[in-house]
Amino acid sequence: MMENKITNLDRAEILTQALPYIKRYNGKIVVIKYGGNAMINDDLKKQVMEDIALLSTIGIKIVLVHGGGPEISEMMNKVGKKAEFVNGLRVTDKETMDIAQMVLAGKVNKNLVNLLGTLGAKAIGISGMDGKLIEAKIKDETLGYVGEITKVNVEPILDLLNLGYIPVVSTIGCDSEGNSYNINGDTAAAYIAGALQAENLIMTTDIIGLLRDVNNPSSLITKVTVNEAKQLYKEGVISGGMIPKVDCCIEAIAEGVKKVVILDGRVPHSILVEILTDEGIGTMVVGD
Repeated sequence: MMENKITNLDRAEILTQALPYIKRYNGKIVVIKYGGNAMINDDLKKQVMEDIALLSTIGIKIVLVHGGGPEISEMMNKVGKKAEFVNGLRVTDKETMDIAQMVLAGKVNKNLVNLLGTLGAKAIGISGMDGKLIEAKIKDETLGYVGEITKVNVEPILDLLNLGYIPVVSTIGCDSEGNSYNINGDTAAAYIAGALQAENLIMTTDIIGLLRDVNNPSSLITKVTVNEAKQLYKEGVISGGMIPKVDCCIEAIAEGVKKVVILDGRVPHSILVEILTDEGIGTMVVGD
């Protein structure tokens, strides 16, 4: 069997082709929403963190916003508590909120920070409660402590970026009464990216992007404007679990993010392919 070897000349050519993109993004803020299968698979997790460490090293200001739903459910099972969802949102009583805060702001957040550190990146983990980063209120009484974002204060993130750190953000919100709230990760990433006026918001998912036909992977829509997306809602192309995700994309664009990309986090190094090549990957959502 022939061994597939990359020569030094190949490496040099790859770097040369990436140079325009490195220049374009140097000093710019890119928010990455990290979740889904890429968080559960250890090999994929390491590759995602390698991408983030590399992008930070070449001067891109990365903000990593993460979820952790499966880990919350796993911990709930351990304490004999059943997870309950309504329209994709976890019903969150006080005990569930304590578990979510412990898992997201503790275990998941610090494991990601630690992994980035082993790869030579400078990272600091914060939650939406730190510096009142994410202020929230109850979204729906029947859901308990599920939060609706009322304000984003990005000073803690900007301070960390200016000191050369990668902020790793767990999406726990707070209010002036001292309550904690479970915040949807996609929504939090969109609001944070908007408040930062980010160059790009990358949302990793477990699908290849927005499909015109959900049963046909070759029907990927590579680029869509906000108005085109609204038309795709009417046509039923955007349905089910894609509705809240595209809603977040549109929200981010409305808040001033230059572009949002939905991409498959299961593809190795998909973030690097998106940022440092002309082909990109997944579905790009842009303003009109």
